[in-house]
Amino acid sequence: MNKSAEDYIKTIYLLKERLGCVHSVDVAREMSFSKASVSVAMSNLRKKNIIRMRKNGEIELTQEGIMAAREICEKHSTLSDFLRTVAKVDEKTAKEDARWIGHYLSPSTYAGIKKYIIALKTKEEVSHDTQGI
Repeated sequence: MNKSAEDYIKTIYLLKERLGCVHSVDVAREMSFSKASVSVAMSNLRKKNIIRMRKNGEIELTQEGIMAAREICEKHSTLSDFLRTVAKVDEKTAKEDARWIGHYLSPSTYAGIKKYIIALKTKEEVSHDTQGI
């Protein structure tokens, strides 16, 4: 999936959580894109069975779209954690860079980073748990 599609899917998913329902104008406003650009993107996502458009114009993620959005959000969160923890960058920079980096990493590199972050968090939890002993 290309970067643009991932950005749209993630935006729709997060807007749905925040607003309850999402229309093209919401996506355009959130992403600072024209309504025409969003319309073309929504058409492409509909053809790929990522979204459905309701009669009232509401955008609804399909099951496939929801799964893709969750994977995208998890990847961005994991990479952001990695950048904050290992590279010691600020949260805003980590979030922005994570969005870009995620598109260029091989699956095996991402899996390694994810494994590292999980191990690091587990180690921190164990450390916090044993400090009170």
